[in-house]
Amino acid sequence: MEIKVTPVQTNRTRPKDSDLGFGQVFTDHMFVMEYSEDNGWHDPRIEPYADFSVPPSAMVFHYGQAIFEGLKAYKTPDKKICLFRPRDNFERMNRSAKGMCIPEIDVDFVMDAMKQLIKLEEKWIPETLGTSLYIRPTIIATDPFIGVRASYTYKFFIILSSVGAYYAEGLNPVKIWVEKNHVRAIRGGVGEFKTAANYAASLFASEEAKKNGYAQVLWLDAIERKYIEEVGAMNIFLLIGDELVTPNLNGSILPGITRYSVISLAKKWGMTLSERKISIDEVFKAHADGNLTEVFGSGTAAVISPVGEIRYGDKVFSIGDGKPGETAMKFYHALTDIQYGKADDTENWIDVID
Repeated sequence: MEIKVTPVQTNRTRPKDSDLGFGQVFTDHMFVMEYSEDNGWHDPRIEPYADFSVPPSAMVFHYGQAIFEGLKAYKTPDKKICLFRPRDNFERMNRSAKGMCIPEIDVDFVMDAMKQLIKLEEKWIPETLGTSLYIRPTIIATDPFIGVRASYTYKFFIILSSVGAYYAEGLNPVKIWVEKNHVRAIRGGVGEFKTAANYAASLFASEEAKKNGYAQVLWLDAIERKYIEEVGAMNIFLLIGDELVTPNLNGSILPGITRYSVISLAKKWGMTLSERKISIDEVFKAHADGNLTEVFGSGTAAVISPVGEIRYGDKVFSIGDGKPGETAMKFYHALTDIQYGKADDTENWIDVID
């Protein structure tokens, strides 16, 4: 399919890098294409960023068929535009699509479309270390129909956003709240897919955590309510003695691209790595015994987010001395050095846009 390009009449100016937040500033253009049963994915185009016209009866509003991805483009010191493991994101999107009864996309085609869009919007890529161009591919169900079934029509789009750090705290350790009463997802459900419903289900507990001064929620499993799963929108890692532990993927945990990257580096560095069940009681016991030395989250937005305090009901404990741990920082620098072209890409994770 040929991609039609309609440029904006007037280009806007990107804010200063120092003024960037996260997910607030969007670029001049977006990529869009449609799906119908008769034509498959069709009408691919790059056009000015603007509101969509979608009927109030569109099925996405009523039955929640919506999936998305999140990845970033980085500008290296020699002005190259680099993407970090983009194919993995679109392959994961297809897994989400299959799980949500949405037609799969042609990964090669949408990769090319995304690169064309980014090249057109190159001036929107900030260059300060820690800033990037956030990329949000999304699919929504658009059938104007009230009735429970999979939609027959869909819209795929990619929007771009110039971003700074995800957390205002930067790399300072964050405080997390262990949720006892609500669950994010359950095995056999849609927790392993990057679908809007998972994030909607997290909001009530997240707001409760914020009211109590905590940045994120640490979710427990939905069946026994004792095994840790995700933290906020990230996967979680714990350093217990010399063992780096992360919950095993069980059907309710999103398989994070950064999670895979941390695991790969840990194996390469010869660390003792375990993907296994770990209960909140084991976490508290490890801390009481002096064996829990670091906790950190991993995800596209924040890369690595150290944890400095955990609260579970009336139990509270601190980790470290208020500074990021040595292991968390090692992973952070290893990943960001590859992303920003400061280190050799020995893992073949970088896709350079020519």
